[in-house]
Amino acid sequence: MTDQTVPTTAAGDPATARGEQTRQLILETALRMFRERGYARTTMRAIAQEAGVAVGNAYYYFGSKEHLIQEFYARTQEEHRVATQPVLARESDFAARLAGVLHAGIDVLTPSHEFAATFFKTAAEPTSPLSPFSAESSAPRQASIDLFAEVLAGSTAKVDAELRPQLPELLWLSYMGVVLFWVYDRSPDQARTRQLIDGAVPLVDRLVALSRLRVLRPVTRQVLDLVRTLRH
Repeated sequence: MTDQTVPTTAAGDPATARGEQTRQLILETALRMFRERGYARTTMRAIAQEAGVAVGNAYYYFGSKEHLIQEFYARTQEEHRVATQPVLARESDFAARLAGVLHAGIDVLTPSHEFAATFFKTAAEPTSPLSPFSAESSAPRQASIDLFAEVLAGSTAKVDAELRPQLPELLWLSYMGVVLFWVYDRSPDQARTRQLIDGAVPLVDRLVALSRLRVLRPVTRQVLDLVRTLRH
């Protein structure tokens, strides 16, 4: 599922065509400056100056730097969804679909690798609104979980009935682990992250298939109980 709502300003007003151009200019300028200078060293005033707009105008469209990052999350998630469509249309094998989606996520994130390394220090704070687990990040998080639901729904995987509704969220959590590894991956072109994906996907595929075995159902339930506990 994707968010089809009309873009608005920080004040909640619908964006006009001209206003949307200004909004996109501010966003593009901010993301470039975040990549060049880092998140912490980039101020709203500097973004406005670089974009050639008044500071008040920048705040009119984005109430804070955090709002700019949430827009970055939403855009990245939409780019990820689009990038996955060829493999999801082509493949029905669960492992192939999952590997394609994970690799596509890294493809989309790659231009922001240096920025991500500095930005993660802020996003990793448990109380930060920029955390992928925060209430403020709920929309892009749910969009990503929905994408993993699509991975499962279009596959031929046979999954334990109790595990199936929870599996998309578990896959998203696994993806967050891959992204964290990617943030700190200094190998050329983050090749080790690609190796992690190619090595982990067959294991996940095997575990999902084994989830239907009666002997493993108590373990499956323990995992699900743990996930439910961590949600609260």
